[in-house]
Amino acid sequence: MTQIFGLLIFVVAIFLIFMFFYFIPIQLWITAVASRVKVSLVSLIGMRLRKIAPSLIVNVLINARKAGLDVNTDMLETHYLAGGNVKRVVDALIAADKAGLDLDFKLATAIDLAGRNVLDAVQTSVNPKVIDCPKQGLISAVAKDGIQLNSRARVTVRANLQRLVGGATEDTIVARVGEGIVSAIGSAETYKVVLENPDQISKKVLSRGLDSGTAFEILSIDIADVDVGKNIGAFLQADQAEADLKVAQARAETRRAMAVAQEQEMRARTQEMRAKVVEAEAQVPLAIAKAFEDGKLGVFDYYNLRNIQADTSMRESIAGEGRDEARQEGKK
Repeated sequence: MTQIFGLLIFVVAIFLIFMFFYFIPIQLWITAVASRVKVSLVSLIGMRLRKIAPSLIVNVLINARKAGLDVNTDMLETHYLAGGNVKRVVDALIAADKAGLDLDFKLATAIDLAGRNVLDAVQTSVNPKVIDCPKQGLISAVAKDGIQLNSRARVTVRANLQRLVGGATEDTIVARVGEGIVSAIGSAETYKVVLENPDQISKKVLSRGLDSGTAFEILSIDIADVDVGKNIGAFLQADQAEADLKVAQARAETRRAMAVAQEQEMRARTQEMRAKVVEAEAQVPLAIAKAFEDGKLGVFDYYNLRNIQADTSMRESIAGEGRDEARQEGKK
């Protein structure tokens, strides 16, 4: 029983010692004092209670003080609790200070909390980066003479620390440069002008201020490659000619259909008139009979009428035979 009680006291003592050194990091405090950084044990215990890693804050604070930065534990703890990357912010401040860039702690933390890599931004400010435009493939544009040109550009940019918060990203730069190249090539009179002076295209694009509202400053735009593509103008003219042909064929078909309809209408009218003539001719014998009954037509008058009809039929017959002979002669 005594051994069990002694073992329990030993375990409790070990636990208390562990908790003591956990909440009171003596070694970390000694390291801070040796580095001439004033951090009290109360501050270290408060970091533990606030679930902040004291080693991270102290080590970052030591680096900042050694670099001559005016940073304290409260500033670092506030940024840590806000979800920021304390080490990256301090490294960025040290790099900016060595490079002579205007970057304070407030702006650095704002950039970091905005989701931007502030250390990468400082490095880009010191060492400009090159962006391929487009990132894949080529930019296709057509000059005024209808010749397609495929090009690729390289844009040298430098990060603008003052515009990183709320500024547009690299994708905006790529899109604007691509649009500018298409517009510049499209305004060229011939594709030969672009091939002879590709630097004129880059100068026109650069003069438009494409970095406005972005997180970067465009230093240069260089045309890396220009290739001649298809004759788009010829293809468009061929397509237009084909479309015009189809329109003309459709209009001709419409006119032909209208002519056929008119012809059919004329035939119908002719048949109708012939029917009326036949109907009128059928009324002639009845009229003659009526005239006999009324005494308006005599026998001699009737015979004279018949002679006239016979004479007319004979003349029509002779005229028909003459036309047939003329047709046969024409065929021969």
